[in-house]
Amino acid sequence: MKIDLTGKTALVTGASRGIGEAIARRLGETGAHVLCAARSADAVNRLAGEIGNATGVELDIAAPDVRERISALLKERGIDILVNNAGITADDLFIRMKPDAWNSVLRTNLDSAFHITQEIVKKMLRAKWGRVINISSIVGLMGNAGQVNYASSKAALIGFTKALALEIGSRNITVNAVAPGYIQTSMTDALGDEARTKLTDQIAVRRLGTPDDIAHAVVFLASEQASYITGTVLNVSGGLYT
Repeated sequence: MKIDLTGKTALVTGASRGIGEAIARRLGETGAHVLCAARSADAVNRLAGEIGNATGVELDIAAPDVRERISALLKERGIDILVNNAGITADDLFIRMKPDAWNSVLRTNLDSAFHITQEIVKKMLRAKWGRVINISSIVGLMGNAGQVNYASSKAALIGFTKALALEIGSRNITVNAVAPGYIQTSMTDALGDEARTKLTDQIAVRRLGTPDDIAHAVVFLASEQASYITGTVLNVSGGLYT
């Protein structure tokens, strides 16, 4: 099943590496024009050049002027597909967690989705078509020790997804979330054999996920084939949590 998003414009936050980069690349393969957004202008401009039908956008989603930046972007072109992917962690045991660690994670992972989505949805409502896809986490469903702030932000993003889906579904706009499990990264690559085996033994399919596993799920939710799916959380964890 080939997905064709020719004529659509997608904004992917946190597109400079990892899951965000994979999402941007896979959306580019569908024919969509991809706005690759991240704090590093060099990284997103490089990525946009490699994709071809893409534009690099320097964007700090936690900056006070993020609404103004999105508004200026919307004056140049409409955005049909929004992927709220950017996020941070600041892990610590709850009893030791500093207010700054709590506030920065909630501001980046949750508040930014509110500000960016509200600006873009205004245009989607007028166009009567849109896709909002929020990258949550399996941690938002099952919790994880040492990540009270991160789990709270990702669980809240799920509530955000479900409530917004009910509000704007009648205007042909779907809102869904993807909850990645353990994804292969440079950090997991550095694990020893014993630690890696212990990690993968928790996963039904006995392997870590890849950024492309998440990207393919996002592309499907952005497509017309997923037009009757909204307010859902797509668990892409290989059976880590069911």
